[in-house]
Amino acid sequence: MAETEAALRTLAHNVRTARNRAGLSLDELSRRAQVSKGALVGLEKAQGNPNFATLVRLADTLGISVSALMEGPAEGRVRVVTADTVAPLWTGTQGSEARLMLTTSGPAPVEVWRWKLQPGEEYPSHPHQAGVVETVSVTSGRMTLTVDGTEYTVEAGQTATFDGDAYHTYRGSGTETCHLIMTVHLPPGPGSTT
Repeated sequence: MAETEAALRTLAHNVRTARNRAGLSLDELSRRAQVSKGALVGLEKAQGNPNFATLVRLADTLGISVSALMEGPAEGRVRVVTADTVAPLWTGTQGSEARLMLTTSGPAPVEVWRWKLQPGEEYPSHPHQAGVVETVSVTSGRMTLTVDGTEYTVEAGQTATFDGDAYHTYRGSGTETCHLIMTVHLPPGPGSTT
């Protein structure tokens, strides 16, 4: 419980700081991110439980990574993250999940994600800001990647990349669970470092 409260306080601080740095009012951020003003007020007061889609919309609108919204200050030169210590940011009804492992620092950060997709379960994603590039590397199983309505099968040992500013969906396909590593390359810009 204390960890959840600390995470909400960090998220509240980071959203407020990024919003102020971008020179946006609560009303303007609400409009641009398509998140209710009430939810933003609660979020900046460390109240509520924002879902994954809300965090992505806020990060995209503020021009920063999802992890920049969630992480406290850097702890050292080398960071080692174990998947089991990172809570999933998305969990499907059939046991699929997505864990944001870390985001690299620098002028053009990269998010590193671990995904598990059960057969037939999917995650639809809205388009990201221009300049975002996603790469998926399937380590076991098979997935169907849909970008702008066109489906692509990506199997174990294969990697696919695409511009993230289009509608896209990840779906587990075949008969076994699909495991993949995803990187999200964010465009350089003000406030884009972690």
